[in-house]
Amino acid sequence: MTGMDDLIRALEEEHLREWPEFRPGDIIRIYERVSEGARERLQPFEGVVLRRSGSGTREMVTIRRIAAGVGVERTIPLHSPRLERIEVIKRHEIRQARPYWLRRITRLHKIQ
Repeated sequence: MTGMDDLIRALEEEHLREWPEFRPGDIIRIYERVSEGARERLQPFEGVVLRRSGSGTREMVTIRRIAAGVGVERTIPLHSPRLERIEVIKRHEIRQARPYWLRRITRLHKIQ
């Protein structure tokens, strides 16, 4: 079975993408390609990182933001071909890997 595992791992390495370093607690902006009919445009989503999970091509990031007074969370695959770029806006020192208590604190969510 190791031969098949090596083959899968080799195929997955082709699709890995390089992104800037970010951790839970950081505020990032993700630009995603959205197709509307025949046109394509970039749509940004800016928020605080709640968690990173998975590894390899299955790595996901959960981002939370406040939109019109309502909390919105998105879980986005990091190695998706629809992602255009990721910008780190602000770094915060958080001592937990999954700081779900950030859902109760709005001062980190203040996105200008």
